[in-house]
Amino acid sequence: MAELISFVVPTQSDKVLLVWELSAGPPAEALSHSLFTVFSQFGLLYSVRVFPNAAVAGPGFYAIVKFYSSRDAQRAQKACDGKPLFQTSPVKVRLGTRHKALQHQAFALNSSRCQELANYYFGFNGWSKRIVKLQELSGLEDAALAVPMQKRNPQFFCAVEVVLPAYGCTSPGVGISEEPLPQLEEGQPSFLTKRKTAQKLAFQAALSDAFQKLTIVVLESGRIAVEYRPTEEDLDARSEEELQNLIQVGCFPSSQSSQREEECLSDFSLEEEDLKLCGLH
Repeated sequence: MAELISFVVPTQSDKVLLVWELSAGPPAEALSHSLFTVFSQFGLLYSVRVFPNAAVAGPGFYAIVKFYSSRDAQRAQKACDGKPLFQTSPVKVRLGTRHKALQHQAFALNSSRCQELANYYFGFNGWSKRIVKLQELSGLEDAALAVPMQKRNPQFFCAVEVVLPAYGCTSPGVGISEEPLPQLEEGQPSFLTKRKTAQKLAFQAALSDAFQKLTIVVLESGRIAVEYRPTEEDLDARSEEELQNLIQVGCFPSSQSSQREEECLSDFSLEEEDLKLCGLH
């Protein structure tokens, strides 16, 4: 039976492993590294988190390991349960258990995680991304009121496409970002930094949005297929005029972005070339 893998944070119990009876000797950071080394042999991991045992359980640690694939998690559980792994005593490994009626909101992966997942299943050269439009939205109303540029909150709209040539698939995505300017940061360097950050956040939001419309299909044979589910806006917004209308409709409060998984800003350098192509770098 085929397995479907979406570009969202894995929460299903069959993708989560509970590992306990970890020895108290190594620190939590060392245990996390060792666990990652062991379990990543079975498939791509979303996270490895190590916690100290409760006082009533005695010294030691337990861990929660999250996979993107339930098949990988099940293989890891069967192979590692009751084995010492990297310590002298055996550990216990169980699949997570959760009441079926309990529903959890699906949170979109940030752009870095989306690219990691795409690289794993499609290969580094199996997909590409390109910016269709990067437009500044801030200052349109303030300009009429003669508000200085350095006092406007930088706001950008970005439209991108994720292309999968081997599958004949192109997935569009859009994103909007706004960076507030505190009164204490009115100098030119601060404004330019905020503006650059707003550009990159809009690009990352658009890239994540494009991946949300894709689902990885892992067949029993191990072959990979892709399911693309466009939205009504994707089907309509093709011309420049329609894309401009999408910009207007897509102007949502920046607070909505807090529903997504927190984006890591440390990997901005990966997208420098993309931003230069738009002449807004």
